[in-house]
Amino acid sequence: MIAYVEFAKKAFAREATYRMEVFTEVGSLVVRVYLLRSLWTALYAQNAAPQSMPYHSMITYATVALLMSLILEVDGTRAIRERIREGTIATDLMKPISLPLYFFSDGLGQTLLHAVLVVPSLLFALLLVHIDVPSPSVFAAFALAFLLGYVVNFFLNFLMNAVAFWTLETFAIQLVVRWVSDLLSGQIVPLTFFPGWLGRTLFALPFAAIYSTPLLIYVGVIPPAQYGRYLLVQVLWLVLFGGLAALVWRAAQRRVVVQGG
Repeated sequence: MIAYVEFAKKAFAREATYRMEVFTEVGSLVVRVYLLRSLWTALYAQNAAPQSMPYHSMITYATVALLMSLILEVDGTRAIRERIREGTIATDLMKPISLPLYFFSDGLGQTLLHAVLVVPSLLFALLLVHIDVPSPSVFAAFALAFLLGYVVNFFLNFLMNAVAFWTLETFAIQLVVRWVSDLLSGQIVPLTFFPGWLGRTLFALPFAAIYSTPLLIYVGVIPPAQYGRYLLVQVLWLVLFGGLAALVWRAAQRRVVVQGG
């Protein structure tokens, strides 16, 4: 495991070299916090927002969702698609390492830098909005749900990029899945706003395990008595996607061909 720790460290250092991009991301997030606060303030002022969540909880929800996106939008598995296009995936498969674990550690290194960025982003965001801070027990449950959601998100990205073994390009697939995920994961609009059977269906999808469950735990919509049920759903999606990723990767390795002269 020492090798994979080193991979993560190198990814962290590599990502940190792009300082201007780092500052741009922080600035972009602060602007989005301000715009979302203005949007939800206007909707609640006009009674145009669903009343299933109080105004202040909604502001907290939207701000924490943006901070989470700073981490969850990092996709270390994108390297799969790039290496397939370059042809270097053939030599990668010859190395005495687990490539899926390498991609995970590389993405984790990038994620750790973005996690560090959450701190200044949070401080800037607090200048614009005031968000609730949950009790230690609730925050611990949120952190666990967030960790499970992070791994589910990794496997989802891994599966999308592994499709490149058959298609050589996955941009269109990723774009569609990203749009669907942004809408149906609860990142933009809480899933509790969707009524009846539609809301129940959205909660049953894997996207809810990435954003909605941690966020609803944070703002208290999911009470402690129901933590076990929601965390279990996350674990089930993690196991399902993990097993599917293992099968796809095994098939993908047999799919590798050498192109060109």
